[in-house]
This record gives sequence, structure tokens and C-alpha cells, in this order.
Amino acid sequence: MRWDDVRIFLALVRLRSLGQAASRLGMDTSTVSRRLVALEEALGVRLFDRTRQGVLPTRHAEVILPAAEAMEAAQARLTRDVTGVEARAEGVVRLSCAPGVSETFVVPSLVRLRQRHPGLRLELDASVRAVDLTRHEADLALRSVPSRGAELLLTKLVTVRWEVVTSPELARRLGRVERWDVAPWVTWGEDLASIPTARWLTRHVPTADRVLRTSHFTSQLVAAASGLGLVLAPGPYLPRYGLVPVRHARALDASAADLPEEALWLVGHRALRDVPRVAAVWDFLLEEFRERTAPRSRARSGGK
Repeated sequence: MRWDDVRIFLALVRLRSLGQAASRLGMDTSTVSRRLVALEEALGVRLFDRTRQGVLPTRHAEVILPAAEAMEAAQARLTRDVTGVEARAEGVVRLSCAPGVSETFVVPSLVRLRQRHPGLRLELDASVRAVDLTRHEADLALRSVPSRGAELLLTKLVTVRWEVVTSPELARRLGRVERWDVAPWVTWGEDLASIPTARWLTRHVPTADRVLRTSHFTSQLVAAASGLGLVLAPGPYLPRYGLVPVRHARALDASAADLPEEALWLVGHRALRDVPRVAAVWDFLLEEFRERTAPRSRARSGGK
């Protein structure tokens, strides 16, 4: 099997769709279909069953999958060895992070990254999808949950506590609240009902008037900044959206102390850490987040 055939085979196994595999590989669907037929004829076995829902791997495909993945790993090592001889920080770096982190911190900082390294090009996957760095779906990732694996390196950028916040006008009108449900809330959608902040709301504000549910975090912050209601947000987001903490009575101290803490981790592949283009983005993100988020979060925690 040629490496080009292995790439097509692996894309079909993982995506179960001729069209999606073609898009991932930068080919047209007819080319992928034709190459698959040629591969099956060359091997003398049927690798996929064609259905209306897509392509399904056969037993033959499952048998050769480990060998194909071994070829992929070998090719990745070869690529890393070659790219390791880069002398300058230039070229494409693929970064994955959540939409809120992207819109609030990463994208506004790109001008500074560009000024420092004009030869860099960033491909940003701003989604909640957890990319697989060991399979090189991205070069770097910013994650709230640390990834583990012998091939991965990670460092903690910042730890922050979530707070009950709202617009300055609504905060003044509410004064020092005796109950968390004295005002409407902006909260997560049902798809994220299991995350720590959503569980805090279920425990401590079960009767909240939830005037807006959305799993798009930036929309939550903008809605709260407009005065729509209360929202949970980490400290570093507050100045960027004009939000302020809601003052609470002593009776709410226990529930306030139960607000979640969250860390942000920078994760990368060990073999790429010293490649100049990746190292440049790694060092920039490390500096950017620690300078612009950590000092404020430490000051707020120390004052409570």
C-alpha cells in the first residue's frame, strides 16, 4: 500500500463518508471513490460496505487498521524530523481552543503575534471539539481539561474562579443580594448541563428565571453586559465585557465559596515543541495569558 492510499483508507475509517474524507484530504469525492475501488482491487478484498448513511469498515478493514495507523505514525515522525530543521518561526501553526477563549483572548492578541513573527500563519479551530494532537489534528490546543499521554507536553497557563456577575447598572440596582434568584439568569443550554458551572446553578439557584439559555459563552457575556440578567464568568473576562461582580450577603458566602475553579492548559506534541514555528506560538501564548489573566485572578482571590 502506498502512503496516499493509507491516508484515504484512514480518512474513510474515521469519517465514514466519501464526501467528508475527500474534504479532509483536499480531493474531490469521485477521486476518493475511484482510489478506494483501485485499492480494494489491488488487495483483493472489500474494505468498506457502501450504505446510504456512508461507508462502513468491513472485517478486512479492521484487520489492516493497526498496520495503517503504524504507517501514519511513521510518516508523522518523518515529517517531524524534517520540520525540525526549520531555522525561523514561519509557516502554518494549527491551534484549537474553545470559542470563548478564542474570541476574548486569542484573536485580539494576533496583531501582537503577527508583529513579532510576520512569517507565521495561524489556522484556528474555535470549537468545543477535542482534537487529537497525537494524530496531528492540531499542533497546539488550549484546554480546560489537561490531556494525558507520553507524546504530549502541557503547562498550566492560569487558574481562575468563576463569579456571579452582571452589568454595572443591574449590579447597582440589585445592591447586596440576599438570594441568587432575585434577578433573571443567563445560563447554559441543555447540552452542557453537566459542566461544573451548570451544576452549581442547579444546586444553588434551582428556581432561577432563566431568560436566556445558550451554550455559546460569548453570547452569554454580551447578554449579561446588556443588563439581561446574571451570569457566571471567570474573573479575566469581566473587564473585556464591562461586567462587575454581584455583591452578596453573608448568607450566600457558602454558595459563593462553592463556585468552580478552572484551569486553562496549553497542550502540544512533544516532538513539535522545539520546531520554531510551534515554539514561537507556544511561548507567545504562555506570555500572553500569564500577563493578561493571571495577575487579575490572583488579586481577586487574595481579596476574598
